[in-house]
Amino acid sequence: MAEDRLDIDMKTLEDNSDLRQVEFEAEISDERYQFAVQYDVIEALSTVSPEGNAVAIFKQHTDEIAGLGATALARDPDQEIVVISENDLD
Repeated sequence: MAEDRLDIDMKTLEDNSDLRQVEFEAEISDERYQFAVQYDVIEALSTVSPEGNAVAIFKQHTDEIAGLGATALARDPDQEIVVISENDLD
């Protein structure tokens, strides 16, 4: 995969507190994918709990999440929803 970051569609951000993740759509290499970033990743990036504030904290770390999303997608591009987990952190 030539590109190393996603173009996140900020209009699609949705907090799924039941699954403890923020879900969104993004494009990379002119292809659109569904993503979810786990609360644990958001907390690791921000050092604060995302409970009740996950989308706002996500927005503060969009660049880092875009890079992690590209890593997660490269790992398994055939997933219905690409989940960005702590395994994607450096």
